[in-house]
Amino acid sequence: MTERLLDLSVKIFADGADLKGIAELSRQPYIHGLTTNPTLMRKVGLTDYESFAKAVLKEVKLKPISFEVFSDDFAEMRRQALKMHEWQDNVYVKIPITNTRGESSIPLIEQLAGEGVKLNITAILTPRQVSDVAAVLNPKIPSIVSVFAGRIADTGLDPSPIMKKSLEIVGTLPNAELLWASVREVLNVFQAAACGCHIVTVPHDILKKLLELGGKDLDELSLDTVRMFHRDAVAAGFKI
Repeated sequence: MTERLLDLSVKIFADGADLKGIAELSRQPYIHGLTTNPTLMRKVGLTDYESFAKAVLKEVKLKPISFEVFSDDFAEMRRQALKMHEWQDNVYVKIPITNTRGESSIPLIEQLAGEGVKLNITAILTPRQVSDVAAVLNPKIPSIVSVFAGRIADTGLDPSPIMKKSLEIVGTLPNAELLWASVREVLNVFQAAACGCHIVTVPHDILKKLLELGGKDLDELSLDTVRMFHRDAVAAGFKI
C-alpha cells in the first residue's frame, strides 16, 4: 500500500499532536508534510505550546509543518504568527478565516502575507471565503488554503463541487495550494485526489487504516470480516 500512496496525485500531510507519531510519520516517504492544531494538542494533554512546537521541529526539519495561532485578538495573532514564522523555515502559520466573533481575518492575512510569512488559512468552508483569501495572499510566498471538506460533508452536502470550485480560485496563485481538511474516512483521501486537491490532511488513526485497508481486495476483506466475527464469538464463549 505504501507504493500506492506514493503514486497518489495528492500530497498526504499527517494531522496530529502525538510527538512520537509525528516523528515516526515525518520519516515516511509517503508523508509530504504535517499539521496540528490547538484542539488536537489539548486532546493529548499538552499545555506548553512552544515547548511542544520546538520538540516537533527538532524532528521535522525539512517537510512543511503548520502551527496555529491561538489568540482571538488580531494584534496578538500577528505577534504569535511572526514569532512562529521565526522558529524554522519549514513552518507555515495557521490563521483562522475569522475570529470567534465572526470578524474577518483578511486584513491580518494580507498584512502577514506582505511580510513574507508562509500561511495556512484554516477553517474555510465556502468558495467566497476562498476568493477573499486568494485576493490578499502574496503570489511570491508559498501558502496553503485549507477547506474543511469533512465538515461540509457533515452538513449533508457533497464537498467535491466546492473543492473543485476552490481549486479554480486557488489555481490563479502560483505558490498557493488547496488542502482538503477534516478527513473522516479513507475514502476522503481518494476523493481529494480525484478532485485535484494539492494536499489532504489525514489524522494518524486514519493513516493507519489507509495503510491497512486502502485498495484492499473486497473478497479478501469479506473473508477477514467473517474470521473476525468467528474469532470474537469463540473468544466470548457464546452458547445457545
